[in-house]
Amino acid sequence: MVAIVTTVAVLSGLTGFLALLLILAESVVANYGECTIEINKKKKLEVIGGSSLLSLLDEHGIYLASACGGRGSCGYCKCTVLDGGGPVLPTEKPFLSIEEQEADVRLACQIKVKNDIFIKIPEEIFNIQQYKATVQKIIDLTYDIKELHLKLFEPPEINFKAGQYVQLQTPAYEKSRQPVSRAYSISSSPEHNDHIELIIRRVPDGICTTYVFDYLREGDSIEFTGPFGDFYIRETEADMIFVAGGSGKAPIKAMVELLHSQNSRRRMAYLFGARTKKDLYYTELFDEFQKKMQNFTFVPILSNPEEDSEWKGKTGFIPAYLNDYIKDPEKTEAYLCGSPGMIAAVEKKLLELNIPKDKIYYDSFA
Repeated sequence: MVAIVTTVAVLSGLTGFLALLLILAESVVANYGECTIEINKKKKLEVIGGSSLLSLLDEHGIYLASACGGRGSCGYCKCTVLDGGGPVLPTEKPFLSIEEQEADVRLACQIKVKNDIFIKIPEEIFNIQQYKATVQKIIDLTYDIKELHLKLFEPPEINFKAGQYVQLQTPAYEKSRQPVSRAYSISSSPEHNDHIELIIRRVPDGICTTYVFDYLREGDSIEFTGPFGDFYIRETEADMIFVAGGSGKAPIKAMVELLHSQNSRRRMAYLFGARTKKDLYYTELFDEFQKKMQNFTFVPILSNPEEDSEWKGKTGFIPAYLNDYIKDPEKTEAYLCGSPGMIAAVEKKLLELNIPKDKIYYDSFA
């Protein structure tokens, strides 16, 4: 017994010693000292190496899109690395086409800055800002979806396109040791640029949504960066098919509100998918748009209506109904927002119906 105890003690001590050595080694090896990030051959940032390129850019007020908050699961934070980024990592390859890899496109969240690095980003990124706002209202839209009304105060206005999104930042709290950010589409019209509205669906154990649902209160201050994204209305006369599911209604709401205010005469149909009747929201609002807009049709579709819900609308899945609302495929644009699975199924059907691939625009939320 004494021998066993002694062996355990020795092993425990050895394990602790090795752990200490690893910590010391990490502190030495990971200390990359001062590094330079050169952007577009005209702007230089002096940084301390060791962190991701994405986070270091963020610290200096240069905000690349990152719907997942830098976790490497969205593939949005792309930039061109001219030199100093090292080899493309396996975690990047699923998000980069062969053409992008050959053009030195990388994911900023996956690159650890260890030395001087030279990158290229679109000039419009320099216009993306950080905003501070007051939470004016929190509205329960369904049992798991809330709407936030955020009044800007620093700066007091934001210019964006209907369909774009912002990255909401939640502070450190008991479920997260550090601030995190997640992407949410703006649900209000850009005509009102002193505030924005966001539609947020609870994600079980989600750091950001847990904060919004369980900790955020009216009157609190909150920060976000933006606007981001190329999901916006194209200024043509083409027919429009809108498709959304769940909280994907947010950018479509902003688009339809804007088109209504512009007295648009474009032919439009909006197919919204939900599981049950209790998952529907803003139905009355879009029914009103349907009454006021001569060429707008709103079609809610339930995939699993409860037997006692007395639902008399359409049932099943959205792809089965698309053909009913497409008059001229070659002159139709599709705007989609929802889960990757829904986007894939709808896009497949639209292509079968001869909608041009370059006329299908979407935000896909993982």
